[in-house]
Amino acid sequence: MKIRYFFPLTFFLAALSCGAQSLFVEAEAFSEHGGWKLDTQFIDEMGSPYLLAHGLGTPVKDAVTAVAFPQPGKYHVFVRTKDWVARWDAKGAPGKFELHVDGAKAGVFGDEGKVWGWQKADATVEVKNVAAELTLRDLTGFNGRCDAIYFTTDPSDAPPAEMEAWRRKQLGLGDKPVEEGPYDLVVIGGGYSGMGAALSAARAGCKVALVQNRGVLGGNGSSEVRVWAMGNIRRGKYPRVGEIVEEFADRAKKSPGTYEEFGDAHKETLVRAEPNIVLFLHHHAHKVEMAEGRIVAVDAFDTRSGAEKRFTGKLFVDCTGHGTIGHLAEAD
Repeated sequence: MKIRYFFPLTFFLAALSCGAQSLFVEAEAFSEHGGWKLDTQFIDEMGSPYLLAHGLGTPVKDAVTAVAFPQPGKYHVFVRTKDWVARWDAKGAPGKFELHVDGAKAGVFGDEGKVWGWQKADATVEVKNVAAELTLRDLTGFNGRCDAIYFTTDPSDAPPAEMEAWRRKQLGLGDKPVEEGPYDLVVIGGGYSGMGAALSAARAGCKVALVQNRGVLGGNGSSEVRVWAMGNIRRGKYPRVGEIVEEFADRAKKSPGTYEEFGDAHKETLVRAEPNIVLFLHHHAHKVEMAEGRIVAVDAFDTRSGAEKRFTGKLFVDCTGHGTIGHLAEAD
């Protein structure tokens, strides 16, 4: 199974040949997401995190960011998105959204394409100020999707369908990740199992890296998903196993419960209080390096900036919930 990845970064300006000017912007790197959510669930399938407008039928608050164009002028606009119901030939395009540049509408997007691709605006946008503000405005509240935005003064300068090399060039990403470690234990996944593994190892004297691809800890037991813990421990042959969970488990009265009941801040404070744990939120692990049949390193990238890190260590534990690291390592 071959997995392709694209990597996000805030902004990178590229002066193209023949005097063309361009600006590439990753939606997930917007400084203010508003009501849009940074979705990392489908990185393995579509190659990148992206912003999702999940409003249950009510348009979410605008996402906003500041950018710097290379120069004023008329720009052609491309947005990487899709009409998420088109695959079923459904009518309506419930994922429509608008892009605004300094308050002026640059186009409506999310109403074309059965698969992820670049949708071009019908008209150019006039950029009057080099320093400008971009706004993503959800129109429906039904899962609008925006991955990236590309402005160019050259109408023939459309972004390619095969984006990996092009995107890395646009973002100025280096060829090698920054090394982190070595650690005694590298834990991939910050849900209940990952937190328990990291905390218990750290208290046993291990130097631990805890790598989590969301902005909060807890996984299904976080405010993002809100599956209650229920506290069914202290039973069976080993009644003391699992007690560590009580340190960070929610006390929700029902499932899904309220945002406050899941204590995201408490979970993070508990982990950061351990001197032997280094916490890496917003880091998606996607590659393993093997030597003599064992993992020696795991690569992860920051889902907001695209910066890559390589975590080296003696032992690794897959707490992703979907076994990605084990699969990549060809474990039994």
